[in-house]
Amino acid sequence: MSNPQVTADPSSLGFDPSRFARIDDHFRPYVDDGRLPGWQVAIMRHGQLAYESTYGLRNIAEGTEWSTDTIVRMFSMTKPITSVAAMILYEEGRFQLKDPVSKFIPSFGESRVYRSGSFVAPVTEALTEPMRIWHLLTHTSGLTYGFHNNHVTDALYRQAGFEWGMPKGMDLEGACDAWAALPLAFQPGSEWLYGVSTDVLGRVVEVISGQSLDEFFRERILDPLGMTDTEFWVDPSKQDRFAELYFPKPTGNARGDGPSANAAVMPSAPLDKKPTMLGGGGGLCGTAADYLRFAQMLLNGGELDGVRILGSRTVDYMTRNHLPGGAELEAFGRPLFAETEFSGMGFGLGFSVELESAEHKIIGSEGSFAWGGAASTAFWVDPHEDLIAVFLTQLLPSSTYPIRGLLQQLVYQSLAD
Repeated sequence: MSNPQVTADPSSLGFDPSRFARIDDHFRPYVDDGRLPGWQVAIMRHGQLAYESTYGLRNIAEGTEWSTDTIVRMFSMTKPITSVAAMILYEEGRFQLKDPVSKFIPSFGESRVYRSGSFVAPVTEALTEPMRIWHLLTHTSGLTYGFHNNHVTDALYRQAGFEWGMPKGMDLEGACDAWAALPLAFQPGSEWLYGVSTDVLGRVVEVISGQSLDEFFRERILDPLGMTDTEFWVDPSKQDRFAELYFPKPTGNARGDGPSANAAVMPSAPLDKKPTMLGGGGGLCGTAADYLRFAQMLLNGGELDGVRILGSRTVDYMTRNHLPGGAELEAFGRPLFAETEFSGMGFGLGFSVELESAEHKIIGSEGSFAWGGAASTAFWVDPHEDLIAVFLTQLLPSSTYPIRGLLQQLVYQSLAD
């Protein structure tokens, strides 16, 4: 399914259709003044597509309009799919959440934790407890990203060749061994830090299943759900639908950067063949229609069109707050993510979870779960309202504009039942 179609009267789904215009009115200027190349919004409720809109271009240099079947780099919207892949194996009894990661990737048994010093001469200490699978699912492992630029461990990742990409020719197995040799930012379970945890989880999926990550995704998630345009690369026959990736100029204008921006920002971006590195933390490309099917499966409690991917209790378990003591991200997370938009939010097994919408200061529902990607993409699922929203664009980094919070308030104001 590559092209969503609105087939129901939005009024019958509880929307005031005239209020949808406010979404377009807000986001069109992002394209008109050059902040975004183009965008796509899709909203589902009660299992039907209520609203879908596109505006702008997917390739500025070529003048190609953004269409409903545009393929984008999902970046971290890959993470929920990898988390689901892991929980498929969990349901088969192939591992327990408390299992040490070293049971499947032995090099993590030798990991050490940063204590003090500079990136030139870091002082480390031994693990006080093993890094466990639940640490990977909740980003409490101590693993980081090189692009954070917030901590000595981030600098060590950059020094080792891990920033927006990977050292040339490195595969997932090699990357995991390299990360295991770098100091963790903290003792596992003691803090929340966004990093390569889900990439390591993808390697665990490979080791347990005996399949490459792309094979496991295709066999157990993508084909069963009819996600025909989602893959770690874009087939040559679909390249004409593949959106270019942009980053803002110093003036804040994305226009005119063209293909050189993609090459500068992410030299390992997938193109027309299977990449060496299958990144479960950010490697997939796909369409809004495909991601809507994945999200609808979750909203349905693990099933879609007669195909069950997960049990309903597993989905419920994944989408509750798993931070120790019921902590909020704002209090438990490292400074990069201790921001206003994360107040009133927890984190589950692969998703952020809304705990208190009044504290979050954005209209929504407690129990909604979500995540987004580095290129300013986003999705959320609201079980209370039986609602899904997906937003796609291609602008790095996602913190450039407050798109996600504004989209959320614009979607909820359109509900009228």
